[in-house]
This record gives sequence, C-alpha cells and structure tokens, in this order.
Amino acid sequence: MTGGDASELTGAAAGPDFRLHLQDEAATDRLAEDFAAAARPGDRILLSGDLGSGKTSFARAFIRSLAGDPSFEVPSPTFPLRIDYPFARFPVVHADLYRLGAPDEAEEIGLFDLADDTVLLAEWPELGDLAWPDAATLSFALATEGRDVVIAAGGDWGERLTRSFAIRRFLDRSGRAGATRNPILGDASGRSYERIVNGAEAILMNAPARPEGPAVWQGKSYDAVAHRARDLSAFLKVGSLLAERGVRVPEVLAQDVSDGLLLVEDFGSEAIITAERRPLMERYEASVDLLLRLHLCENSADASPSRSAGAPDLPPYDTDALLIETALFAEHFAGREAGPEMSEAARDEFLALWRTLFESLAGREQVIVLRDYHSPNIIWRKEADGTDRVGVIDFQDALLGDPAYDVASLAQDVRVDIDEAEEELLVARYIRGRRAADPAFDEAPFRDAYAILGAQRATKVLGAFARLAHEGKPAYRSHIPRIRARLRRSLDRPVLSELRRCYDPYL
Repeated sequence: MTGGDASELTGAAAGPDFRLHLQDEAATDRLAEDFAAAARPGDRILLSGDLGSGKTSFARAFIRSLAGDPSFEVPSPTFPLRIDYPFARFPVVHADLYRLGAPDEAEEIGLFDLADDTVLLAEWPELGDLAWPDAATLSFALATEGRDVVIAAGGDWGERLTRSFAIRRFLDRSGRAGATRNPILGDASGRSYERIVNGAEAILMNAPARPEGPAVWQGKSYDAVAHRARDLSAFLKVGSLLAERGVRVPEVLAQDVSDGLLLVEDFGSEAIITAERRPLMERYEASVDLLLRLHLCENSADASPSRSAGAPDLPPYDTDALLIETALFAEHFAGREAGPEMSEAARDEFLALWRTLFESLAGREQVIVLRDYHSPNIIWRKEADGTDRVGVIDFQDALLGDPAYDVASLAQDVRVDIDEAEEELLVARYIRGRRAADPAFDEAPFRDAYAILGAQRATKVLGAFARLAHEGKPAYRSHIPRIRARLRRSLDRPVLSELRRCYDPYL
C-alpha cells in the first residue's frame, strides 16, 4: 500500500502472504484496524521486527480499535511482560517478550494457557518460541519512507484479511477514505458490524450472501422454509416498506449489495434497557406505540398516503416456517441442555400439537412482523419525538404474520428481566391502542395468539441459544433460565394445556 492508504495492497504475493508498504503512522493505524475488524476469539497475532519497526504502533492501534476509543491508554507491556484487556467482543492479552530471560518463561506468564476466547497479540514472539500454524505473523521492517510489512496468514487469516481489505476499499469508494473502523459486538447472525468514524459516524454492515443450505424439511433448506434473508436485498426492501409506514429505520448511505456491504446511518448506542438488564418502561411503551402505528397502518387505506397501495410483498409467516423454528427445541435443547432426547415419536407428537395451534391462527389479520423486535434491535433516539424515538435496526427477515408475534417478542424480551406485571402493562397498552382505533377489536383471541406465539418464540430461542452455546458461544446460556421461566408461564394458559405435558421433562 502507498500514500498511507491501508486498502492499496502492492506486490501481494501468491499464496497466504501479503507484502505491504505503510507510508506513515496513519497507514499503520489503518492496517491495525483492518486486522481488528477481521479478528475472532482465540486468534494469535505475532509481531516481529527490530526495535522501532512498528510492532508497538500496530498493537496500540489494534487495541484502541477494539476499545472504540482513539485516546484509550495502551501502555507498553515491556516490563510487566503482559497486559490483559477484558473487552466485550473478546479478551485480549498484549505481550512483549523482549525482556524474557529464556523461551520457557513465556509458559510461566501463561501464554500457552489462555482461555479459548482470548486473543493473543505478542511482540517479539521468537524470543518465547511462540508459533502456531493458524496464527497471523507480521514482520515489520523500516523503509526509506515509512515501513514495510510481510503478513504470513495462517489458518483462514488470508480469507479474512482479503475481506477486510475489500471493506476498506468500499469505504474509500464511498467517500470515507482514511476513516476509523471500530468493530461492534455482533449478534447471533453471521453478519458483522463496525462503527465508521470520519466526521459524521456511520455503521458498516458486512453481510456476504449466504449459500443455500442443505434440504432439511420436505426437500427444502431451513432458510427456504423459515423465509430467512440470504443477502442484503431483503434489508433494503423491508427498510423501504417500513420507512413508508413511518418506522424510523437507518438511511442507506452507500451500498454494494453484490459484495454484501452497506453503509447506513448511525443511530448511536442508547439502549432501551438498563445495564442490569431491566426495562426502561417509557422506552418499551414507545416501542409498543410504534407497533400500534405499524399495525394500524396495515388496516387503514389512508393511514400513510406515501406508501404503495395494497399489502406488502412479503412472504407469509406460515405454519411450516413456525414449525421448523419450533423444531430447534427438539434438535438442540432437548437432551443437550435439559431432560432426555426426544424420540422420533415424541418429536412427531410435539410438532403435531404445535401444528394444530398454528392452524388455529389461520384467518387472523396479517401485518408486517419484524420477528426480532426486542432490545438488541431497538436504539433509543432521545432527540426525536413520539415513535421516531424508536430506531429499528434489524428487520431483513420480516414477514406477513399475526400482530401478536412482535408484541410477544417485545414484552417477553428474551434478554431482559421484564417481570409479569411489566409484561402485562405492555400487552394492555397495545390492546387499549387497538380498541381506541377500533372498538370491535377482540381481546380474547388476541391474548390466545399472544400466548401461542410467545411460547413458540421462547421454544425457538431455547433451541437456537442452545445451539449457539454448543458452537462455542456460551454467553447465550445465561439467558436460558429466564426464557424457561417465561415459557412455563405461557404454558399455563388454557389454550396451551395439551402442549404442557410435552415440556414437563425440560422445564
């Protein structure tokens, strides 16, 4: 790379190596940010080179990118040998082995016994005989102007860095040359996010198109049956539908859908919950009001003159979609997190009872269902008014379905300690709003649908979180007791009485 532009790779070698020229400190910072964006839990990043060649500059920029703070204090670990950083995305150990007396001292300071999710960033690795086949090794050397670096990309680092450098080029094309990249803690999906700082802040969404999965349900893939978006075109389409209906969604600033990249408006990071995972009720109530606005819009031809006529062109949240999600409980929770494995006969009975419940909802009104309308996907915009204070950031999997689903998703937020009284306040607020618009709105069937879909969502999430925990993301297990308690409450509803016995071994 030249001119301090961290995206211009010059003389890239064939195979897993990259050979780069960094013209100035800014270029070194950009490269470190590109690495931080690509890093994953458990990575090993080894920094070699003479004194003053750029190892510590790279390490400081890498750590500051993860901290999201360009002024974050990063002292040298030369004397303590290692400094630990408990970042939310993953822990980082920054080690400097220059003062080691012998290679075996690297073991004494714990560099071979790090937790599985810890990233090791080590200067002078050769002095501690540090070497892993899947590590990224950067060899720095001073040049006449700036410095040169050779990157030996072990494991899948070559693929990850190629993607990260492509993102840098996308930012350059989008008028964000030299922007600072700060990775954001991701969600349960395969997407990743970064806060881009270059004057006004923006959010980078990295979501390459996913290939079609194997056939798992009547000859179809999970994505096909559950109607899950596989590329960013759905985000753009649903975002437009929601904006037309008065929902505040991020403005798209730049896009490369074919490469799975979007740059969107940054709503900030103001949550609708406290640090103790308790609901801020004013914000939840406003979120209920936004659902009312969206649902009433679908039931009023003149509620939003700017939107296209007719029902939204979205797939239905049909029985098969609900069932394949429900089956996650039998596949990943039963027998692995609690109780015995479900036999084939028990699974068939379980899904047959659920099918009957889902079919009982046929004929009810259909609205845009966001599917994951809960605290991680809602940003509080305190400078705005009314329902514009509720910024919705995740909606690409939206379908047409029962209005009770998103009410349950919010009022039974799986990541938040909402007590029974608070849940009822939110549900009652929604019912009052519907009755104010239509005195004929029938509360009883709505509450039955709320119980059914709330239990379905809890069942699905238990299966999904169990799968994620078994795939190396144990933090999801912390939510399971809360969800089980909510599911027990839902199963006490008369409409779910026949289903309760299927859950007795697991709750």
